[in-house]
Amino acid sequence: MTIRRRACIAGAYEHPTRKAPDKTVAQLHAECARGALADAGLTLQDVDGYFCAGDAPGLGANNMADYLGLKLRHVDSTDTGGSAYLIHVAHAAQAIALGKCNVALITLAGRPRSEGSSGVAPRIVAAGTPDVPWEMPYGPVTVNMYALAAARHMHEYGTTAEQLAWIKVAASTHAQHNPHAMLREVVTVEDVLASPMISDPLRKLDCCVVSDGGGALVVTRPEIARALKRPVVNVLGAGEAIKGQLGGQVDLTWSGAALSGPRAFEEARVLPTDIQYASIYDSFTITVLMQLEDLGFCKKGEGGRFVADGNLISGVGRLPFNTDGGGLCNNHPANRGGITKVIEAVRQLRGEAHPKVQVPNCTLALAQGTGGLLGSRHGSATLIMERE
Repeated sequence: MTIRRRACIAGAYEHPTRKAPDKTVAQLHAECARGALADAGLTLQDVDGYFCAGDAPGLGANNMADYLGLKLRHVDSTDTGGSAYLIHVAHAAQAIALGKCNVALITLAGRPRSEGSSGVAPRIVAAGTPDVPWEMPYGPVTVNMYALAAARHMHEYGTTAEQLAWIKVAASTHAQHNPHAMLREVVTVEDVLASPMISDPLRKLDCCVVSDGGGALVVTRPEIARALKRPVVNVLGAGEAIKGQLGGQVDLTWSGAALSGPRAFEEARVLPTDIQYASIYDSFTITVLMQLEDLGFCKKGEGGRFVADGNLISGVGRLPFNTDGGGLCNNHPANRGGITKVIEAVRQLRGEAHPKVQVPNCTLALAQGTGGLLGSRHGSATLIMERE
């Protein structure tokens, strides 16, 4: 079933905190839910569908639905890491189109900063996970697995550290206008290259921040959205995919966006050249570059040239991206910041982004999420939205 214009994003909220040692994860979820519902002009009593992932405490939807006092007809706890929340929007749209619910609430929250989490610590994986006996003895950590992809991309296509640095420059140029961003100082290519090496070839400023916080979205039937006196944002197309080890046919130069992107564009009936604004998951600079290629914004291997010289900067380049500062500068809550990509896309479509970074007459936007590790297996989700 196509979801094209079958559901709308009626509410969006990003938690302003970046460190919350005095709050529980459940409390952050609740505060995000309240914020998104208030943005939409709805209440908890209006919600009959709830979507959350592995960041929700306890048994996920079971615990949070009870904590929030929700009376539900539909629940979904799909978890594909940072891409899960874009998938939740698509699944909510599907559920609404099928009559399973009318108002769907999606929440994310976490406290990785308060809990001392980072991408340089050994990964904790459930003992029953199939890859444990084969991969864990080598001690992979998050940043190493992205560095592998970056090194291979550089080897295959001549991508340079200077080109990757331009992605951080663009994010920082936007973050200076976001009062909540963790890193608001504008950096140069030289600043990025001078920052400490974390995992060759990725330097400190190639890596995202670690923050507490969260966000929430409200997805509704179109007739409900149109009655709320807010700009109407239609869900136009969506795609989801998992990229794994492919039976040993490992190629680290492409991401799951190469699978999820075409599906979203086909359903939306638009082309990459039609997109006016893009929210691209930016756990690391290489994550952005590979997804831009795989989504068709440039050819494979030409991502370095595409991002160079400020092509991602609003008001300057061809494809404004992550105008809130993204994970590289703004926040990365719960170590899975996919929901913030949708939130900033909604702001752009509503004309509610900061005036210094607002894309003029923005009517078509894309959000892209990645969850997991580019160097092994990951989920990918692409979401295309329009202002009605």
